[in-house]
Amino acid sequence: MKKRVLAFLLVAILSLSLVGCGGEKTTGGEDGENVEALDFKIGIVTGTVSQGEEEFRAAENMIAKYGKDSIKHVTYPDKFTEEQETTIAQITGLAADPDIKAIIICQAVPGTAAAIDKIKEERDDILFIAGVPHEDPETISARAEIVLETDNLKRGETIVSLAKEMGAETFVHYSFPRHMSMELLAQRRDIMKETCEELGLKYVEVDAPDPTGDAGISGAQQFMIEDVPRQVEKYGKDTAFFNTNCSMQEPLIKAVLDAGAIYPEQCCPSPYHAYPGALGIEIPEEKAGDVNYMLEQIREKIKEADASGRFATWKVAANMAMLEGAVEYAVDYGKGEVEKFDKEHMIKVLKEVTKDDDLIVNELEGNTNFLMFVASSEIF
Repeated sequence: MKKRVLAFLLVAILSLSLVGCGGEKTTGGEDGENVEALDFKIGIVTGTVSQGEEEFRAAENMIAKYGKDSIKHVTYPDKFTEEQETTIAQITGLAADPDIKAIIICQAVPGTAAAIDKIKEERDDILFIAGVPHEDPETISARAEIVLETDNLKRGETIVSLAKEMGAETFVHYSFPRHMSMELLAQRRDIMKETCEELGLKYVEVDAPDPTGDAGISGAQQFMIEDVPRQVEKYGKDTAFFNTNCSMQEPLIKAVLDAGAIYPEQCCPSPYHAYPGALGIEIPEEKAGDVNYMLEQIREKIKEADASGRFATWKVAANMAMLEGAVEYAVDYGKGEVEKFDKEHMIKVLKEVTKDDDLIVNELEGNTNFLMFVASSEIF
């Protein structure tokens, strides 16, 4: 855990240099540092460190920037599928504060749509931005003003194509029924299978334990450690692995590295997602904020393991970009500088947060407020 926290300290400092200005600067942070205090509040709902560390740390980044009086952060339970009432209560509790002008939920787990409905019965002034939605696109896009997600449909092609480029002959897809009940994840799975057929890769689908189920996160992680060697023994080292769940990425990376196989991308692509913990990377204080250093450290660790060319990810942190971009948009909304939905402004903010002018953003067909993006990959 210490190594993972150190890695995210890098992101915290980096994020403060990436995002645009907003609010009047004043002193008064918990550490006595300058924060950009707002005359309104923004609510953030994320998972815990166990289920969604990137979103949790991104929320901390925003508190560091705007202050704990301006940003209100709550979490939903780890077993959110079974405890939707708790999730709803956490979201609706934020709206009880009349100073809250926007609520950002990332990941937008089951219960998000119901919570928005309940809040809108009393208040129609709150801006809702949902990241990584678990509910059907039609359901969530009809309620949140803006929905953000990686372009899972396009990634169905790009991840498999990347695996092929990295030398894969077999592609293993790990998931479980709860995730496969999500429309976009199921469609991505289908596109991955089709792309494998087109490119001549063998497609293998493996059911893994659900981390929110009886086995919990530890049981799901143990499954990855035990199953990857079985698949490599069966299909060979030129096998690429993909898993749809965040909490299972670290053991997956470790297992793939030990087995000499291929890992093209995380479910939520990012240099910071699972790689630091899996590879034992610590960030010296003088290198905090240096993304190129982070990428180089991963590259060196992969090289030391004689696995160069077998691991990759995006050059940006996808889920952190969603949450931090959403907060910056919400700040502009709270100041009256933008309407609840302005596609071009949201794209502009995402490009500023990611420092990626080549970021590709698409609308989900039939849902103009459902914005999906893809960034370029880095092969280590």
